[in-house]
Amino acid sequence: TAMEMPAKSPDGSEKSPQELVTSNTGSTLCMSSRSESVWTSASRSKWDIYHKPVIVVSVGAAIFLFGTVITSLSCFLTSYKHVYKLSGPAFLSLGLMLLVCGLVWIPIIRKKQKQRQKSQFLQSLKSFFFNR
Repeated sequence: TAMEMPAKSPDGSEKSPQELVTSNTGSTLCMSSRSESVWTSASRSKWDIYHKPVIVVSVGAAIFLFGTVITSLSCFLTSYKHVYKLSGPAFLSLGLMLLVCGLVWIPIIRKKQKQRQKSQFLQSLKSFFFNR
């Protein structure tokens, strides 16, 4: 019969399994905080994954439309025409920049998701074959 013995730490003192979990080294803690675990990434919804780029695209489109309206006002209104001519293109360019950044961000996230799935699959294969 095998009894469960408390694990010994490097200094020789016995520690319970709970203490072993909380006493990670700095590098292990850093590594685990940078990479997401299997169960958190599997349960994430599409909104959790894509909410930041969707917000950036939405804000960019709104600013772009606002810039379009301001620029078109400079054509029709005679009062404050110089203000509209200066601020309209500024809003147009800012909105276009945010729109493009958000649209480029989406494929980057998709690629990262695929790489993460591949690495999880390879990690499970490696643990299956080498931990026997």
